[in-house]
Amino acid sequence: MGSATNESSKQSGLMLAALGVVYGDIGTSPLYTLRECLNGHIPLPINTENVLGMLSLIFWGLMLVVSLKYVIIVLRADNRGEGGILALLALALRQMKTGSRRALVLTALGIFGAALFYGDSMITPAISVLSALEGIGIVSHTFDPYIIPITIAVLVGLFAMQRHGTASVGKLFGPVMLLWFSVLGVLGGWQIFHNPTVLHALNPAYGFQFVIDNPRQAFVLLGAVVLALTGAEALYADMGHFGRPAISRAWFSLVLPALTLNYFGQGALLLADPTAIKNPFFLLAPGWGLVPLVVLATIATVIASQAVISGAYSMTNQAVHLGFSPRMDIQHTSETEKGQIYMPGINWFLLVAVILLVLGFRSSGALASAYGFAVVCTMLITTILAFAVFGHIFTGVRKWLVCAALVVLLVIDSLLFSANVLKIAEGGWFPLLIGLVAFTLMMTWKRGRALLYERLLEGELPLEGFVESLESSPPTRVEGIAVFMTASTDSVPHALLHNLKHNKVLHEQVVFLSVKTADIPFVSKRERVIVRRLGESFFQIIATYGFKEEQSVPEVLAQVEALQADLRFDPMQTSFFLSRETIVEAKYPAMSFWRRKIFSLMNRNATRATQFFKIPPNRVVEMGTQVEL
Repeated sequence: MGSATNESSKQSGLMLAALGVVYGDIGTSPLYTLRECLNGHIPLPINTENVLGMLSLIFWGLMLVVSLKYVIIVLRADNRGEGGILALLALALRQMKTGSRRALVLTALGIFGAALFYGDSMITPAISVLSALEGIGIVSHTFDPYIIPITIAVLVGLFAMQRHGTASVGKLFGPVMLLWFSVLGVLGGWQIFHNPTVLHALNPAYGFQFVIDNPRQAFVLLGAVVLALTGAEALYADMGHFGRPAISRAWFSLVLPALTLNYFGQGALLLADPTAIKNPFFLLAPGWGLVPLVVLATIATVIASQAVISGAYSMTNQAVHLGFSPRMDIQHTSETEKGQIYMPGINWFLLVAVILLVLGFRSSGALASAYGFAVVCTMLITTILAFAVFGHIFTGVRKWLVCAALVVLLVIDSLLFSANVLKIAEGGWFPLLIGLVAFTLMMTWKRGRALLYERLLEGELPLEGFVESLESSPPTRVEGIAVFMTASTDSVPHALLHNLKHNKVLHEQVVFLSVKTADIPFVSKRERVIVRRLGESFFQIIATYGFKEEQSVPEVLAQVEALQADLRFDPMQTSFFLSRETIVEAKYPAMSFWRRKIFSLMNRNATRATQFFKIPPNRVVEMGTQVEL
C-alpha cells in the first residue's frame, strides 16, 4: 500500500513539473490562435458557420496531431527513455547500414529538423510575451506605446537570469501553469455555459463543411490553425525528464480539456459579440479580472519561453556530442540535475535575435505570419523518421495499424506544411533562413571533421607494431605518466610522434585515451570505461559517454584507477598531450572554398579541449600540426 502511495505521489509530482516545462508553449497558444484564424491573413465574417468550422479544425488538430501522433504513438519511440528529434534520428539510423544513401537522407532530414528548432527558439519568446502584454491595450490604449519597451525589458530579464540556472525558479513553474490551465478552463467554461451551441464544433462534420464551402480559404487558414499545435514537439523532446506516463496523463487530464474549453469559450464569446474578435482571449475575463489575467499571462509566456530556451541549450549540447557542432562553453547550473545547463554563446545570440524580431514585427499578429513554418517542418520530419523506427519496433497487426495511422498523419502534416509555405514571403522566411544557416554549419562541421580524421589517419602508424618497437628499443624514459588524447583507437597519435621527434623522450607510463560518444543519451558507469594493456608500460583507455552527458577526463581517470592497479594518476606526475590542427588549402581541395573557410573558422573558435574535457590546463602540452583540406 505504501509503495503504491509513493508511486502515485511521484507521478503527481512529475505531472505538475511537466505542466511547467512541457506544456508552456502549447498552453499559451490560446492567446492568439483563434484571433489569427478568424481575423488574421484572411479575415472571415464572424458567423456561426465560420466560428464552428474553425473551432472544429482546431479541436481535431489537437486530437490527431498532439493526442494521436505524439502522445499515443511517437512517445513510444524512446531512446533509453530519452526523446527528441536527434534521439529519434539515432534510433532510425541504428537499423540502417552506415553510409548508405537512405541513412544519409534521414541524417540530413533529422539535422534539418533540429536546425529549425533554433528559429522556433527565437520566435516563441517574442510572440508569447508580446501577445500577453498586448492585453494592456484592452485595459487602456494609453499604455499602447509602452508595450514594445516592456516586452523587451521582460525578455532581457528572462535571458539575463539564465546564467543563474532554472532550478529554483523551476519549482514555481508547475504550480503557476496549474493555475494558468485552471483559469483557461474556468474562463472558457463560463462562456460555454452561456452559449452551449458552440459545443456542436466537437463534431468533425463542421470542420469538413467549412473546408467544402471554402476550400481555398480553408487551405490558407491551416497556416493559422497550426498555431494551436506549436509546442507539440516538446512533449517528445522532454520525455527523458518526466517519462511518458506523466506527460500523457497531464495532457489528457488537464491540458487538453483546458485548451478545448478555452478555445470553445472564445468561440462562444464571438457568437454573442463579434466585436470581441480584436482580442477574444482577454475579453473572456470580467473587467475586474483583466489586469490579473494580463499579469498571469505574462508569467505563463515567460515560462513558455524558458522551456524553449532550455531546449535550445539541450539541442546544441546533443549536437556537440554527436559531432554536428564544434565544442562550446557549457556551464552546468545544478549540482544534481545533469540536464540543467547554460550556454552563454547561444543565450546572447538568441536574445539579440528575439529583440530584433520584436522591433521588426512589432505585434503578435505580424509575428504569427512567421510562426508555425519551422514547427510544421519539424513535425513532418518527425513523422518520416517515425516510419523508419516503428517499422522495426512493431510486428504483425500492430505494425500495420501504426503505419496506417502514420500515413494519415503524414497526409495531415503535408497539408499543414503546404499551407505554411504560403507564410514564407510574409515572415516565414526568418525561421527558414535560421534553419538553413544552422543546417549548413552543422553539416559543414560534420563533413569537415570526417575529412580531417581521414587526413590524420593517412599519416599515422599502426598502434600495435609501434608499441612493440618502442618496448624493444625504448628512447630515454622520464618520470611520470603521459596521457595522449586521440580519436583513433588503432593508430599512433600525432602528438606522440611529434614528442618523440622533437623531445626524444618517453614517459615511464604512456596512456592512449579516446573519448567516444554513443548514439544513446546515457551510458551506465559500469559500461563507461574499457582499459587495455598494450605492453609493459603502454595502456589504452576507451571512455564512452551518452550524447546528453558531460564528458570529464578526471572522472574517467578516477574510474580507471579503480580498475587497473598499475595506473595511478598523480596530478603532479601526469601530463596530457593534445594535437591542435590548423586547416590549410590542399593542392586538390576536398571541400569547396567557402565550406573550408567556414570549417576553419569554426575549428579555430571551438572551445579548447582542456576546458571541454575538464583537463587541468597547467598539465597540458599541445602539439600543432597543419592539415590540408
